[in-house]
Amino acid sequence: MASASEDIADKYPESMLYNKPVEVIPNVWSAIGATAPPDYDNTGHNNNLSFIVTGDGVVVINGGAAYKLAKALHNEIVKITNQPVKLVINENGQGHAMLGNSYWAEQGVPILAHIDAANEFKDRGYMLLENMRRYNLEKAEGTFVTAPTETFEQRRVINMGKFRIEVLHLGPAHGPGDTQVWLPDEELVIAGDIAFHERMLPLFEDTIAKDWIETWDAGFEALDATYVIPGHGHPTNMDQVRRYTRDYLVYLRAQIGEHIDNGGDLAEAYYIDQTAFEGLDTYEELATKNAGRVYEQMEWE
Repeated sequence: MASASEDIADKYPESMLYNKPVEVIPNVWSAIGATAPPDYDNTGHNNNLSFIVTGDGVVVINGGAAYKLAKALHNEIVKITNQPVKLVINENGQGHAMLGNSYWAEQGVPILAHIDAANEFKDRGYMLLENMRRYNLEKAEGTFVTAPTETFEQRRVINMGKFRIEVLHLGPAHGPGDTQVWLPDEELVIAGDIAFHERMLPLFEDTIAKDWIETWDAGFEALDATYVIPGHGHPTNMDQVRRYTRDYLVYLRAQIGEHIDNGGDLAEAYYIDQTAFEGLDTYEELATKNAGRVYEQMEWE
């Protein structure tokens, strides 16, 4: 499968989707989003919209960034199967995971999210909607803020058709309520934003790099997944996401730690050497920001 590139505006121009869904393993599909920031060309489809055809209904992972984007995904699902969508799972509280809930709610589909992700969307949903309207223009029509209908805290097990689906919150990582969908029999994890590999991960104000590493080591690594569908970028394996997520965070903390030990300040911290990762999409937008965030976290450790 071709690697991602943030320079390609739209790979599926006849649809609102950035990419046509592909079957990753039998009955597990994903529409791979752009690795660029959300914009009009990609309709906000810059994350992965996945679904599982269980034999007794379809489980969708991520509501999508807009009503029309969720509808476009549903249009693809009905081309593949006549099984109804029985559940939508939001992988976090960000707009591209939850704003499309408005479409799914109209179809009467239950929507599941971690309690922390649901609370984040409750606090920020209208701001996320306004931000999406600014870049999506008429493509935003029909979208309204719709909260998840169900929440969980640590784990929800769903047995549907041929699949055992474990909906997990392994601990703090990229953002509040980060959720992983684990298929133990298939050894596949739909990882959400705990795992990156084709684009540089962003550290938000409330993203603690040390906690993310600990969650990875204590929970995510133990899954020992053969297949990984990350939050962004093409399906891959544990070696790749470990290299560009966990190992990147470890590298960043080591570089910043050395910088602090040598008396370096915040202004200089932005420019620590991250060239080993410059081939990742969004490197130019995020590398210096990430360094600054980690400096602020480590300054008083």
